[in-house]
Amino acid sequence: MSAAHVGIILNPSKTSKADLEKAMASAIAEHPDATVSWFETTVEDPGRGMAKDALEAGVDLVIAAGGDGTVRAVAEYLAEVKSSADLGIIPMGTGNLLARNLEVPLNDIEKAMEAALNSQARTIDLGWADITTADGTEKLAFTVMAGVGIDAHMIIETAEGLKDKVGWLAYIESLGRALSASDVIDMDITVDQGKVSKEQAHTLIVGNCGMLQGGVTLLPDADPADGELDMLVLRADGVAGWLETFKTMIWDNGIKRLFGRKGKASSSDSVTNRQFSEATLGLGKPRVLELDGDEVGECTRVEFSIQAEAIRVRSPQA
Repeated sequence: MSAAHVGIILNPSKTSKADLEKAMASAIAEHPDATVSWFETTVEDPGRGMAKDALEAGVDLVIAAGGDGTVRAVAEYLAEVKSSADLGIIPMGTGNLLARNLEVPLNDIEKAMEAALNSQARTIDLGWADITTADGTEKLAFTVMAGVGIDAHMIIETAEGLKDKVGWLAYIESLGRALSASDVIDMDITVDQGKVSKEQAHTLIVGNCGMLQGGVTLLPDADPADGELDMLVLRADGVAGWLETFKTMIWDNGIKRLFGRKGKASSSDSVTNRQFSEATLGLGKPRVLELDGDEVGECTRVEFSIQAEAIRVRSPQA
């Protein structure tokens, strides 16, 4: 897949121009007439402004080199302006969630660059969260998952230094503290303009893709190109409740599906799975929301929606 003008958006805290130039040396040789432009993210702007500058420069391939925050910001802008430019990913973060779900090479910059420059592009959806906070409203995109509850607390409770040392295993270390910090949340959930469902749960996760770090599939029915979002509501009462929760998530919707079980993901008294196009979440009190592994602050209401066929991403899976 050729590219006449490549724009590389890099997070300087994750990688360097020199490392990326070295990684692309052989792959770019297949495109002798290609022009390469470089854009660096900042603490204040993780990628939206750089994506805007890249499109204004006339690029037809935007490569995001950084963590999930960089990828999310770039994808958000491309989807917002309905750009026809392809997106390539050089995964340099801890989670690398979209890269994992699209089988972009991890821990190998050269292979990831080869995939970004020479793979076909596939069209995927993008999730949107219209968030109400104490300061007003904000609309943000997510490529993989959004969540409140234990999911969000795992992000907050995970030490950055530990993430740098052991990667995704740092999230396991934080789970115990997250469980103790997460109480039962009063939720009003409305799905596809239906009736309001009043829930009490420990966490709610909405996903465009289903896989987390370590190959853990949290949302087994999630497909980033099906025009729908998937929702997981998790509740448990005591040890027995948590055992039932883990049985449903790990055995019924995990291991058994690996061995060919058909049909939709299982639900139980502790775990509810559903698919939708739009949903509204109302919260009894402000709760922390995370998008693609990044905390975005406390909210009291979130309107989730899907933008079908929002962006074109280059990956070996295409």
